[in-house]
Amino acid sequence: MLRIIDDIVLADWELTESFSRSSGPGGQNVNKVETAVELRFEAERSPNLTDAVKKRLKRLAGRRWTLDGAIVIRAEETRSQARNREIARERLVELVREALVAPKRRIATKPTLGSQRRRLAAKTARGQVKALRGKIEDE
Repeated sequence: MLRIIDDIVLADWELTESFSRSSGPGGQNVNKVETAVELRFEAERSPNLTDAVKKRLKRLAGRRWTLDGAIVIRAEETRSQARNREIARERLVELVREALVAPKRRIATKPTLGSQRRRLAAKTARGQVKALRGKIEDE
């Protein structure tokens, strides 16, 4: 079980971990031990998340969201498999917590009268500058 917030807990069946050999530092250890962790979270089938949260999660996950509605997180920063597991789980918790926060609705506002007048004055001045350009006629 993975606790996101007090009332949202991800069950074990929603999470799958697989291990593979990691790239990067580690010496001979890299060639022998499978330290890289690939954490797969079945987000689309999760009963704990609402549809709105799933939609935001899909947008936030980006390329990590698979066609069958799962999120795949890969961690291979350290030489330790246990630490990589912790890192992957922390990333998932952070991602879901970010999706839980609903964005504030934007309230449409009108431009102020002063800003409208300044804009029109600037347009007029620019038009006058452009009108002065052109061929000079001989008299």
